[in-house]
Amino acid sequence: MPIIDIYLAQLTDIFRIGLLIALLLTAANTAQALNRWIPIALGLVFVAVLIPASFGAKEGQDTATAIAVGLFSNATILAVFLAAQQVYRRLAR
Repeated sequence: MPIIDIYLAQLTDIFRIGLLIALLLTAANTAQALNRWIPIALGLVFVAVLIPASFGAKEGQDTATAIAVGLFSNATILAVFLAAQQVYRRLAR
């Protein structure tokens, strides 16, 4: 399976998106005790490894490739969510 197909499939994975939303909420709650970016970075890697390792890579995919592409798709999804959060904060003022 081509890498771009893996990437697009991961971008539309509802379970991945839900985990990343929960990650952002958790990072917001622990921002005072921890740095905000440490939980986000660790969670990004955790979600990228969790899904292919738990459910197995799809037919024709290598697990390492699915994890590597997952890092990029998670970063893309998080970038969209963080940008939306910043727009909301600016409009809420």
